[in-house]
Amino acid sequence: MKMTNALDFKPKLFSALKTYNAAKFRSDVIAGIVVGIVALPLAIAFGIASGVSPTIGLITAIIGGFIVSALGGCSVQIGGPTGAFIVIVYNIIATYGLEGLAIATFMAGLILVLMGVFKLGTVIKFIPYPIVVGFTAGIALTIFSTQMNDFFGLGLKDVPSEFIPKWGEYFRNFDKIDWPTLLVGAVSLAIMIVTPKISKKLPGALIAIIIATIGLWLLNLTGDTFADVATIGSRFQGMSTDIPTPHGFKLDMATINLLLPSAFTIAVLGAIESLLSATVADGVTGSRTNSNTELIGQGVANIVVPLFGGIPVTGAIARTMTNITNGGRTPVAGIIHAVVLLMIFLFLMPLINMIPMACLAAVLLMVAYNMSGWRTIVHIFRSPMSDIWVLLVTFVLTVIFDLTIAIEIGLLLAVVLFLRRVMQNSEIKVYSEQLDVAEGTDSDNHEVLDVAKGVSIYEIDGPFFFGIATKFDELMRSSLSDKPIVRIIRMRKVSFIDATGLHNLEMLVNSSKAEGIEVVLSGVHDNVRATLEHAEFDKLLPADHVCDHITKAIAMANSIVANKK
Repeated sequence: MKMTNALDFKPKLFSALKTYNAAKFRSDVIAGIVVGIVALPLAIAFGIASGVSPTIGLITAIIGGFIVSALGGCSVQIGGPTGAFIVIVYNIIATYGLEGLAIATFMAGLILVLMGVFKLGTVIKFIPYPIVVGFTAGIALTIFSTQMNDFFGLGLKDVPSEFIPKWGEYFRNFDKIDWPTLLVGAVSLAIMIVTPKISKKLPGALIAIIIATIGLWLLNLTGDTFADVATIGSRFQGMSTDIPTPHGFKLDMATINLLLPSAFTIAVLGAIESLLSATVADGVTGSRTNSNTELIGQGVANIVVPLFGGIPVTGAIARTMTNITNGGRTPVAGIIHAVVLLMIFLFLMPLINMIPMACLAAVLLMVAYNMSGWRTIVHIFRSPMSDIWVLLVTFVLTVIFDLTIAIEIGLLLAVVLFLRRVMQNSEIKVYSEQLDVAEGTDSDNHEVLDVAKGVSIYEIDGPFFFGIATKFDELMRSSLSDKPIVRIIRMRKVSFIDATGLHNLEMLVNSSKAEGIEVVLSGVHDNVRATLEHAEFDKLLPADHVCDHITKAIAMANSIVANKK
């Protein structure tokens, strides 16, 4: 139990079963069946779009979905393959093959587990929203681009993976449109657009697949006009209906170094999407997700799934919301969804072979539209220019270059933006002659202290990290012409100090000593004091020069000035 608490690993399934009853089971069964049916076409479509077979898409949804529900930190999260991974998975397969994808996914699973172990679940949520919207919209446009070939029936082989060359190939071959294929795709798309207007609970993708598959089968009975319309069976012949046996792969340092950037991208993207999905679910259900447990559960799923040939797993917002709206409130619903998919996989694969590829392309076009978040983008364009530029940069990098680059640059932008805003909200105040002790607080007790001539007070308002440390160092250098007798560094608002801040503080003490200037620290927090003690700061500054309140510091400084005079 102590280890569990240390790891912050508390799967929601275990706590849910303590108060489980027949009524909850009935609700979970209904929700699990509905979500399983809704997840079926998406798992197949995501598998095909990622460059693997429909079987792999289903295997990922079955095994990954089960593990996410069994070990995750969200009560209603539904895990499986998602559209966000299509681009990165497709590129990894094209570059490193299926074994490279398995290794990258396995490594990503380890990274996710480590994120959970080191309690980074809450940190992931602080990635700026424009970055998330930017690469999500970029992924949506990329998914849209990958479906033109199947939707229009162009019959192209070896379509370029890069965005601009891909569209160049499309424009050169649009005269090869297969009109029966386009008709199947257009009808499927129209069904998915109309279905929510009739009832939001109806699974539009599944209805479109059923109608398109039956319609194509009937048309092929009456003539050969639609005979060339590609189906899953004609594209992926001889699909197995057996669960693959687990297999290993070779890991060495050269392979790890080669695939680590891709693994990092999968891990970060998976963490962001899963925790965003969980946050949305918490807002609807009123529950509270354990972010670190969720990351560990997602990590275990991504460690296990590649052993069966699967692709990356993450929390799926659409399927999670379907689970909630149909009454699912515990992880049992997610487990039932995985069982439903397993039954379909074992007994209904011959029927799945009849699904038209154009219909699946239409499903992914709807997924891309829903992912695009164009309304959110319009809203962000009313925000400050810095947010707009971050969104545009992330979007362009995702579309034109590579999702790995977009994630890395996006995270770098996130850090830069965070530091910029901290520095904007942090300042260094300089006092002399008089100081109001209550300034900057809500206290009404204004005690004004007299500061002797020759005493300068510098108050650092914010964490003393490398950005503020540089700012503080520049202020010290600019005030060298006016040398005081005592410098008081007021640190009541310094919540932490990093290595750069510590180094600058040491330099200030040493340079002040060389000039005969005394340094006194005031209002030092316990954690900052511990950092100073650990760095053996007492060798530079006597213990009595580190005061817990400004009144003591000013009294000491005034006394030093009086003695020197």
